[in-house]
This record gives sequence, C-alpha cells and structure tokens, in this order.
Amino acid sequence: MRPPGTPLRRRALIAIVAATSLAVLLFAAPLAVSVGRLYRDQTASALQRDAAWIAATVPDDAGTDPNPPTLPKNVSTHLAGVYTVQGKRLFGAGPPTSAFAALSRDGHTHQTIEDGYLAVTAPIPSDEGIALTVRVATPYDEVAERVHQAWLVLGGLAVVALGLAAAMAGYLARRLATPLERLTRAAQALGDGDFTVRAPRSGVLEADQAGAALEATARRLGEVLARERAFSADVSHQLRTGLTGLMLGLESALSRPSADRTEAIRNALARGERMRTIIEDLVTLARDEHGAGLPLELPALVEEVRQDWHGLLAGQGRRLTIRLDGDLPVVTASSAAVRQILLVLLDNAMRHGAGEVLLTVTDVGPGIAVNVSDQGEGVAEGRDVFGRMPRDGHGIGLALARSLAEAEGGRLLLQRDRPPVFSLLLPGVL
Repeated sequence: MRPPGTPLRRRALIAIVAATSLAVLLFAAPLAVSVGRLYRDQTASALQRDAAWIAATVPDDAGTDPNPPTLPKNVSTHLAGVYTVQGKRLFGAGPPTSAFAALSRDGHTHQTIEDGYLAVTAPIPSDEGIALTVRVATPYDEVAERVHQAWLVLGGLAVVALGLAAAMAGYLARRLATPLERLTRAAQALGDGDFTVRAPRSGVLEADQAGAALEATARRLGEVLARERAFSADVSHQLRTGLTGLMLGLESALSRPSADRTEAIRNALARGERMRTIIEDLVTLARDEHGAGLPLELPALVEEVRQDWHGLLAGQGRRLTIRLDGDLPVVTASSAAVRQILLVLLDNAMRHGAGEVLLTVTDVGPGIAVNVSDQGEGVAEGRDVFGRMPRDGHGIGLALARSLAEAEGGRLLLQRDRPPVFSLLLPGVL
C-alpha cells in the first residue's frame, strides 16, 4: 500500500514552477505598467513637440485673418487645429468645439484622452495675451496597440520562462527523486533479506551518502546474520554432542545386565550438569548479559576447570596439569565465553588426544595466553580444524570456540600441530 503524501517529483515541480511564476508576476506586472506609461509618455512628448512647433509658426493674428494659414505638414500628428480660448475651432482638424483646447488659456500645455484621441493643447502667445491655442491629437488606439504588442512580448517571454522553469523543475525532480526511489528499492530488498544490495551513485552528495550508509548497514547485517546462523549451528552441535553422549551412556548401562548402573547414573548426572552449564553460558552469551568490560576472574575460572575435568581425565588414567603465572595483566572478557572455549579445547583433548593434558596461563605482554596441549597425535598438516565441516570429530566445536574468542576481541590459534597446542590470546586492559 502506498503511504499518504505527495511524491517528491510533484513537490519539486510545483515548488519551482510556483516560485518562477511568482517571480515573473512580480517582475512582469510592474514592467507592463511601466511600458504602458512609457509609450503614452513618448506619444505625449511627440504631441507636445508638434504643438510647440505649430504654435511657433501660427501668427498671433490668425484669428482675425480671413485667409487662415496652412498648418505645417512635417508634424507627426494626425489631427492639428487652432482654437480660440473659448474652445471653438478656427481652422485645422479636430472637433468643432473642445473644452480641453480652452485649458491652455492659462499659458501652459495640457494632455488628456478626448473622444478616443490622445490630445495635447498648447497656447499661441501674443502681445495682448493668450488668444489662440493649438490642439494636436492622435488616435489612442494606436498607442494602446503598441502597449498591447509590448504586453504580448512580455507574456511570451513569461511563458518561455515558465516553460524553461518547468523543464528544469522536471529535470531536478528526476535528479532528486530517482536516487531516493533507488534507495527505497534497495531498502525493500534489504528488508526481504538481500544483504548484497548496492545503491547506484547519482552524483547527489546526500543521496550517495545515504546509499553508502545503506550498503554498509546491509553488509553489517549480513555479517551479523551469518555469525548468528553459524553460532546457532555450533550451539546445536554442542548440545547434540552432549545429549548423545548422555543417552549412549544410559543405553549402554541398560543393555548390559552386569553394568554398574550406579556409576552410569553418576556419569549421566555429570554429563547433565555439564550440559546445564553449557546451556546457561550460551543463553547468557546470546542475550549479551555476560558483563562485557568486567575483569576476568582467572583464578576462580581455572579452579572451576580443575574441579570439572580432573575426575573425567583421571577416569581415563590421564593427568590434568594446570600452571598459572603470577602477576598476570588484567583482561576484560566474558567468563561464560572463556569457559565455553576451554570446555571445547579440553573436550577435544580428552576425546582425540592422549597422555597428560596441560593447561597454562602465561603473560604475553599486552595480554595473556591460555594454552591447552596434550600428548596425542595432533592434527594432520594442512587441515583446517576451525572449519565448520566436521572432520573426524573436529571442526564445529573449534569453530564455535574461535567465534567466541573473536567476539571477546581475542584470537584462538593452533600453535603446534603435533603434539597439538591450542592458544587462546586475550588482550589486556590498556
């Protein structure tokens, strides 16, 4: 279902076109008014020049002359006439009477729109005062037509500007929306479980940064999910192995009438206690409740290992030797994680090794090294004992131990193949 809201493309298009329209309106409206006034003023100035020219050429006694003079032909006006100060036309073109023409008896020029004409009147000076006036006029439709033509040009330019703005808005909207649409598709793919999503670069800094962040998040989620799946598989193996051993011991005791069932029950209880410890540790690790950042209590942990494994190894006629150096540096690691790592290493030594099992904790400068070794045949050269494909009983448990060590900021290594020596390296507190 599409969420409510306006698409970015439409928002950008509307915003840019609206801003351009407002700018065009604010610019074009005053310009149109100014153009209309300019054309009218230009025409009025031409009429004033013509009126002054006629007033200068008409004699002041033209009103009493039975043969009125001829008006100049080189003026740009359509209508020119000489009037008395009472507004009566004496000769020339124009209305028979004009109250407007009589206004110039005050000795000044005037302009107005009269009977559809833009008209200007000017006085004809004489020694006895103002006796005659000149009225010149041109059809106002011609002035209006020039103004309308100018407005059409301005309107055309405005339409072109709006068209360019719309085209630019469409381009910018696509430029901005396309990366976001790609990010949306990438996020949807990530939500569907595709951790290989890649957001193509668009050249938009913010969108590219968001795409890079999404890619990094996808990689981290993929890595976390892969670790979680591997951890779950390793945990399942550990639990199945312990449960299988417990059931086989009980079934063996039931199938042999001469078997010491009391001893079988003790072994089953010991195996069950070990499984309970494993489950508690793994639940604690899975919930991230293992007290990260707290110092590791090595003496207590080593003593716990001694109590759990001394009897088991002694039952096989083997010795467990523990050596703990003094003045060890402080390390911060989960007791549950280190306990599970040692459980895997000691169980591996008991099942696949031989002879004495040696556990040493030594100072290695910036941290400590916990080494577990035995006198068995060890590992064939070139074999990856930390792989998750079980080979001769090796693999899954050691893979879990390595992942736990890396989660604590440490490393689990096979220092020597034969006899085998496994080393757990834990960094100290700086």
